[in-house]
This record gives sequence, structure tokens and C-alpha cells, in this order.
Amino acid sequence: MKKYIIYTFITLAAFGSGCKKYLEVSPDQRTKLNTPEKVSELLVTAYPGGSYVMVAEAMSDNPSFVSLTGLDKPENRDAYYWRDVQGTGQDTPNNYWNNCYEAIAAANQALDAIDKATDQQNYTHQRGEALVARAYAHFMLVTFFSKCYDSATAASDLGIPYVTKPETVVLRNYDRKTVAYVYEQIEKDLLEGIPLIKDELYRVPAYHFTRKAANAFATRFYLFKKDYEKVITYANLAFPSNNFATNVRPWFAYSAPTGGSNEVAQNMSSAANPGNLLLAETASWSARNYKTTIYSLSQNRLNTITAPLGISLNAYQRYSNSSTFYFIPKHYEHFVRTSINASTGVGYVMQTLLTTEEVLLNRAEAYIMRDRLSDALVDMNTLISQRVTGYVASTHNFTDAKIKSFYTSRTSDVKQAYIYALLDLKRAEFVEEGMRWMDILRYKLPVSHLDPDGNNVELAADDLRKVWQLPSEVTLAGMQQNPR
Repeated sequence: MKKYIIYTFITLAAFGSGCKKYLEVSPDQRTKLNTPEKVSELLVTAYPGGSYVMVAEAMSDNPSFVSLTGLDKPENRDAYYWRDVQGTGQDTPNNYWNNCYEAIAAANQALDAIDKATDQQNYTHQRGEALVARAYAHFMLVTFFSKCYDSATAASDLGIPYVTKPETVVLRNYDRKTVAYVYEQIEKDLLEGIPLIKDELYRVPAYHFTRKAANAFATRFYLFKKDYEKVITYANLAFPSNNFATNVRPWFAYSAPTGGSNEVAQNMSSAANPGNLLLAETASWSARNYKTTIYSLSQNRLNTITAPLGISLNAYQRYSNSSTFYFIPKHYEHFVRTSINASTGVGYVMQTLLTTEEVLLNRAEAYIMRDRLSDALVDMNTLISQRVTGYVASTHNFTDAKIKSFYTSRTSDVKQAYIYALLDLKRAEFVEEGMRWMDILRYKLPVSHLDPDGNNVELAADDLRKVWQLPSEVTLAGMQQNPR
């Protein structure tokens, strides 16, 4: 394949500020990376500082047209109609691309420092975190900016540049290669990195790839790759005691009738929340915008989503801004002013990247695909037991009979009916977190949206617009665009 140019955050920042001089300086200009502690400080920035939630959620089948009185934001409007979202502002695909490569650059700088150290044995943990963080950022990029992994086509589908070296030149030639190649590199970094991580070295584990978080990421990676035995293996490694019920996000503890939406949102994005396996600080307006955009959630829409198989998962306290726009309080904004007296600034959200619930439901899906339907029921009902007020197993649990009956109009295949049930449960759990879009990609699901005139707008199962377009700076520099 031809070589193409990619603009990473370093090359972008270099323009207009003396390219050569800028590139001779380490990304962390405060200190030389000559101790394990200093490398650990750099690795704090090896996690994407951008958010995919607003765009991924708007593209999914969760939102609908609610009201023209809502906020008109391009990351909501254009994404809802599956148009390429323009600009580089917060919550745009371009911003997420840049932030992922910025995180990758930090990981690569850390690995370079480790490789040059004379006492590399003292940097074992830092190497592990850097490798897994690099794998994660590349995985998220290939998930959104390339076709979903398909073993039949991955060897020819366009990937994204897998960057493994620090940037030392203004323009470096990069190759998109293929989705298969990117997955090979992700797996290589992941498998090398996980055994090296030492949880005891983290001050706040939820902000880093612990062993548990790294194993959780592995369940997602192998679910996309359709290697279901490994999904089960890594889920069991993440929770060897199988203690999922006591480690999911405790909605009942946070959503008491006296708890306001801000209080619930703060708890949901807290490092003390046992269900939050990995959190990242992201520059995002999602906390203030997702509640009242034109295309969002009405009460009926939300009630339907959070009642898979007709079972109301009423732990999710639903809130309304104006009896028109409804939301679940999952995002809390930390506003940083540009100066002490300024009225402008940047909104930040502690975004949950990996959760206990995802690991549990990933394992349930893998069980289904391996024809272990009774085991899948146990996992799905474990979550249900923590999401229903006054839970009674005989009343609220999913059962084989309920699943077959509920989906009888859609399929006569039992395994497929279980997949429908699993995906509906995941949709309810992760509504307004962008996760539904990942399942739509994996299963090549069509999406239908309602416009303000009451017309249905359709996205076909194999529509090319499902793949986010690369940033214009990248394509203008010569990298091949995603087809439309």
C-alpha cells in the first residue's frame, strides 16, 4: 500500500511555533524521563482526553426527535442524520482522533524512555501500562474510523495508522494498512502489557489500567474479534471470585428519591464507584448538552429502552428538564475557567471507559455464542437483580420461556432470541454512554430515525456512513478517505 501522511498532535502543534525546535522537546517539558516515577507521571496523559459519547449516541437507535426547542449542536444534529460531523471542537470525531493520537504519543514517549533506561527492570509496570494504553487508543480509533472487524474482509479493509514510535519529525509517512494488521498490533501490545501491570503502584487505580481494567478491555477486544472463549477467559481473570453483583455500579445507593441528578451523576463518575474500572478526564460538553438536544430522549423512549422484555429496570432514576427532555444522570461537568474572572472556559467530564457491567454482559454474550445458554441467563440475571426495585427472581429474571416468547415475532432461532435479549439488556444499561453504537457496528444493525416531520430516515446495515470520516487535515495531507 502507498504511504500517507498523518498529522498527530505533535505535528499539528509544531506549525507556527518553530517546527524543528518544538520537536526536539519532550512532550512532558517539565522534566527528563529518567525515573520510573517520572514515566508514571507522563502516563497519566496516555488516555484519550476526548469524548466519543455525543456522536456515538446520536448515531445509534437510542435518540429520536424530541423538540425543536432543544439545543441544536452539530455533534447531535449531523450525527443523527449520519452526516460527517465537521470541525475540531469538543465532542467531534476529529477531536477524538487527535486526542487518541495524543494519548498514543504519550505512551510511545514513555516506552522510548524505558528502552533507553539502563535499569529497565525497574520500569516493568510502566511498560505494561503504556502498552495497554497504546492498544486501547488504537482499538477505539479502528472501531470508529474503520469498518468493524470481520475475519472475511479484515485483511483488505482500511485500518488506521498504528503508531509505535515517538514523533521526531514534522511530517512522517504513515500507512493505514488493514483492520487485520491493526488488530494484530493491538493484541500484541495487550498480551505483552497485561502481565507487567502492578496494581499496588497506583494511587487512584480507577484512572489507570489496572489488571482488572486491562482484562476488561481484553473482553471487549475479543468480543469484537469474535474469539468468544477468550472473552470468557479474560472476564474470569477480571473477576476470579465471580463477584459481579457486588461490584456493578450501585444505582440503588446513588439514586435514592432524595438524590438530585447532579449528586447521582457525581457518584456515577466517581473513582470510588466499584463498577468504574477505568475513568478518563475528557474535555467534553456532554454533561450539559446531552440532556436537551433536539434529538434525544423522551419519557416514553427512555421507558421503553430501560424495560427489556418488559421488565422495568427502575434503578435508573429518570430525570426531566422540562417534562419534554428526559435523561439518566451519568455525566457531571467540571467547568474550568480560562481565567479567574472569566465567564468562558472548558467543560470536563470524568468519562467511564470500562465497567464491571460490560465485563459481565460480554461474558454472557460469549456464553450464548458458545451455546452455554443457562450460563448466559445467570449472568444476565445477576445484573437484573441489581437493577429492579423489590427484585424477586421468579418475577423479574429472564428465563428461557420469556425470551422465546418475547422475540417469537422476530426469530424462531433460540440463540438469536438470546442475543436479542442480551443486546436489549446492554442497551438499557449503557443508554447515553455511546455503547449502543458499538453493538450496532458489531451486529451490522440497521437504524431508523424520526425527523421533525414524522418521516423515518434509514441507515442500512451495511451503510458506509457508519464509519466515521478521517479529519480533513489528515485527508488533505494525502491519507485515503473512508468511502462514502
